[in-house]
Order: sequence, then C-alpha cells, then structure tokens
Amino acid sequence: MLHQIDEKSLKVRFRRAFALADGCEPDPRFTLANERTFLAWIRTAIALLASGIALDALPLDLFAGRLQMLLSYTLTGMALLVSVNATLRWLNVERALRRRQSLPYPILAPILGLFGLIVSTILLLP
Repeated sequence: MLHQIDEKSLKVRFRRAFALADGCEPDPRFTLANERTFLAWIRTAIALLASGIALDALPLDLFAGRLQMLLSYTLTGMALLVSVNATLRWLNVERALRRRQSLPYPILAPILGLFGLIVSTILLLP
C-alpha cells in the first residue's frame, strides 16, 4: 500500500529541522526577498568558483605558477565561504522575520569587498 505524503507534515518537519517553527509566518514578500538575496549570494559563489577553476585549468601565463595556483585556491575557498554564509544568512534572516526581530548584519559583505580589492590589485600589478 502506498503512503500518501501529507504536504503540511513535510513543511512542519522542515521548519522544525531548521528551527523555523517558532514565531509567526512573515509577509511572503519578505520571505521571497530573502530567497532572492540567497540566490544572489549563490550566483556570486558560482562566479568565484568558475573563476578559480578557470584560473587553474586554463594555460595562462599571466602570473608565476605559484601565484596563479594560490589565487585559484583562494577564489575556490572564497566560493565555499560565500555559499556557506549564504545558507546561514538565509536561515538567520528567516528566523528574524518570523520572530519580528531586527535583521542580522551581513558580515561577509565587507570581507568580500576587501577580497575583491585585493584580487583586483594583484591582477593589475605588472
């Protein structure tokens, strides 16, 4: 006999798993805005990952071998950091929306800006 999956019970289990069961349901516009922000961070992570892979895979003679490898690994590591931060930020903002609390400060945004400045400086050096 096939068991029918109850959509409501799946939502309840999902929310409990991520500790989203407490509080009240936020305005859907805010939840959707939070999801769009999450997707923007994921796009950034994919771009960083693609840059790191391209820098390692393509036979570019722009830098010394070790500098190119270091930059490639740094870009790939930053992609991992951005994707983990995107997930945690989505969760923290969703919790804050449900509990009617102020939104958490985006910690990674200034770090990513500084990282972009450093990488751009390295790329522009002769």
